Amino acid sequence: MGIFSRFADIVNSNINALLDKAEDPAKMVRLIIQEMEDTLVEVRSNSAKVLADKKDLVRRLQRLQQQQQDWQEKAELAISKDREDLARAALLEKKRISDQEAMMTSEVNLLDEQLDKLQSEIQQLQDKLTDAKARQKALIMKHETVSARVTVKRQLDADKVRNSLDRFDAYERKIGDIEAEADSYDIASKNLNAEFEDLVAKDGLDEELAKLKAKVKSDNTQDK
Repeated sequence: MGIFSRFADIVNSNINALLDKAEDPAKMVRLIIQEMEDTLVEVRSNSAKVLADKKDLVRRLQRLQQQQQDWQEKAELAISKDREDLARAALLEKKRISDQEAMMTSEVNLLDEQLDKLQSEIQQLQDKLTDAKARQKALIMKHETVSARVTVKRQLDADKVRNSLDRFDAYERKIGDIEAEADSYDIASKNLNAEFEDLVAKDGLDEELAKLKAKVKSDNTQDK
């Protein structure tokens, strides 16, 4: 792919669309930045070459213009000496040089247009490069966070984790059974204590009842 073709592809591309389609956005943005930086180096180098070519043409134009002036002066000199033939030859040479100047001027104008276009496209690429670099750090951090979440999810879904959870549930049930057994012993002990307490309470009640009967009997005897 030629430099200008690749350059145009990057400048005209939608970086957001590229990142949305990428399986690894962080890797993609690094590749985009690297591609932009490489292209900038190449385009700037080419721009410098075009500028050097233009300066060379301008120097040649200046020489042609000086040559035209020289032939003009020679033609005037020939006319002043009544040498129309030499004047005609000088003017023909001046016209030949003038035609070369016109062609070279056209080349300079084309180089100017090319340089203007290069500068405009370089600025566009520089803007996209600046935007990509500004977003790179945040994008990489986001990608690392999402990747970590995916890793955790995968671990949670793994058979090993599920087996561990199953064993944990089994231990929990076993502990529950032991706790229930302990509770049953506590209930049995409470029931036994309650029976003894009932016996003690019954003895006290019988004693109180006997005292009450004796009192009533004593009262009845005194009344008689």
